[in-house]
Amino acid sequence: MNVNTPLAASVDDAAAAATEPAAPAPAFDTLPLDPKLLRAVADAGYTSMTPIQAKAIPIVLAGRDVMGAAQTGTGKTAAFTIPLLQKMLRHENTSMSPARHPVRALVLAPTRELADQVAANVKTYAKHTRLRSAVVFGGVDMKPQTLELKAGVEVLIATPGRLLDHIEAKNAVLNQVEYVVLDEADRMLDIGFLPDLQRILSYLPKARQTLLFSATFSPEIKRLAGSYLQEPVTVEVARPNATASTVEQRFYGVSDDDKRATVRQILRQRELSQAIVFVNSKLGAARLARSFERDGLKTQALHGDKSQDERLKALAAFKAGEVDLLVATDVAARGLDIADLPAVFNFDVPFNAEDYVHRIGRTGRAGASGLAVTLITRDDTRLVSDIEKLIKKKIEVEPFEIEDDRPRRPRRRFDEERDEAPRAEAAPRRAPPPPSDPIFDRPYEPSPSAIAAAPAPAASPAPSRGLTPSIRPKRKVAALLGGGR
Repeated sequence: MNVNTPLAASVDDAAAAATEPAAPAPAFDTLPLDPKLLRAVADAGYTSMTPIQAKAIPIVLAGRDVMGAAQTGTGKTAAFTIPLLQKMLRHENTSMSPARHPVRALVLAPTRELADQVAANVKTYAKHTRLRSAVVFGGVDMKPQTLELKAGVEVLIATPGRLLDHIEAKNAVLNQVEYVVLDEADRMLDIGFLPDLQRILSYLPKARQTLLFSATFSPEIKRLAGSYLQEPVTVEVARPNATASTVEQRFYGVSDDDKRATVRQILRQRELSQAIVFVNSKLGAARLARSFERDGLKTQALHGDKSQDERLKALAAFKAGEVDLLVATDVAARGLDIADLPAVFNFDVPFNAEDYVHRIGRTGRAGASGLAVTLITRDDTRLVSDIEKLIKKKIEVEPFEIEDDRPRRPRRRFDEERDEAPRAEAAPRRAPPPPSDPIFDRPYEPSPSAIAAAPAPAASPAPSRGLTPSIRPKRKVAALLGGGR
């Protein structure tokens, strides 16, 4: 049975921990939760709460608005999902007609992957209840989503753009929403969803409970909270942009040509069954996935040019263990909850330092150990410096010796000077004679019938001074064919 354990503490918590023994994590059965929910939590293999759950759930159950800041992988999805379901239980009477089942709880997420992940959590914890949920996002046909919404759901998980599509089509009515969650609010603002968020929130009743979860509390997040939350309680369990202590972070200095061999060697040496490999571009993801496939690794690419169906199938295959490597852009850096993922590789150092934290947060989740490897070339100096400033930790770049078993050409180090003696001048090579050909090597001899049939050549006119060489051959050919002027 898996047990949630505390991950990282805040700065104040860490100081207290240095002098006091760590308190045991509280159990879920200490909360005032319905037995149906406690049974589902136990079925999922959880007994103890993570810090974000222990702090946030009682406040949410008390009806207060919450601003939550927690590093990725700390269990914040359950921190709002479980109390959300507890509050919705009074609406699970299925004797009503579908029209009497308006949306009561709304969860907004920035990406399709995160929305799908939240929806999976809702179904996991609501499986012993009669509550109905649906997830809507773009990139797929609206018709199945429309049918599901019109059948009636209490809990709706959505990306902002697709939700607006359903609102305009009158498929979703939000005038009775009681509970709203803005998950990964910082990411939604990065993507440019602020106008969409403002439109959606304008459709909601003012008397509601609102939860906002974000990796950081930037000035933009604080303004959003000030506009739409009522006297929120701030919950923080990790300092902003902290990395999980359960993740082993390694930084290797390599050349661009050695990156792929480095990944293969670490996979082999560490006996890693699976890993996510992050790159900075969609084209790079597609090319690298094909290269790893040629190396014999079962690989899938995950990037923005993939259709939603392709992305979901790739994720499902990876979670099922049918794929060794998932080569992904930052579309996969947030919101993916893959149990027991042993490692992630930063094949490219991310352009945005905050994306480093989210990338490596795919491993070492819920107390498990993980490995995060970043491959650094001499062109990445500024990007590495940005990561150092963000995580407030000195990065030690280690050299990496390639021990690939495939034959390799000797290669100079990038800082090695060319100091060899000049080569002796080679004697000029004489071109070999062309190979003999029984057809093309003998002279052309027209047959007697061809000679008799050929018309007499017309006299070629004297070329004019302005006639270009490219035109003259055409006239000669035309004359030989009988088509002269």
